[in-house]
Amino acid sequence: MKFKNTIEHCKRRGEWAELQFMAKASKQGYHVFRPWGDSARYDVVVETRGRFIRVQVKSTTCQRFQGSQGFYVCNARPSTSRKVYRRGEFDFLAIYVIPEDLWYILPAKLIVGGKRSTVHIFTTSPQSRYLPYKEAWDQLSKHRRRTTAQSDPDQPEDNV
Repeated sequence: MKFKNTIEHCKRRGEWAELQFMAKASKQGYHVFRPWGDSARYDVVVETRGRFIRVQVKSTTCQRFQGSQGFYVCNARPSTSRKVYRRGEFDFLAIYVIPEDLWYILPAKLIVGGKRSTVHIFTTSPQSRYLPYKEAWDQLSKHRRRTTAQSDPDQPEDNV
């Protein structure tokens, strides 16, 4: 059965993907929170064992081919900018490959800090760089975030 994208408007599709993430994360046993407004660099907060994890949610339906191998392309940059994300803005990038109904839960360190603005996901390749992150929901409960001062070089340290 061929997937037909029924949500044409990018912002609406992004909001729908965020809802899909929240539903799936809740089903996995996480407490899920939605920050007020949309000015933060993360879309959802997941609470696990007393820790709060910031998640940036992206989705893709864009399939390309390299020879006979198909892959999906996902923009890993803020939707309102051509700039890349910076270190400390979120903890995980959750990418929803809509036609495959698959989630990839990528640690932010794989995406931020470099010039990478797109992620290529080979969903069927056993050599895929992102295979370990396919439906890897358990990463959220294993994550230990550094303090804000350590993770964001622009954030002043508390001298209390």
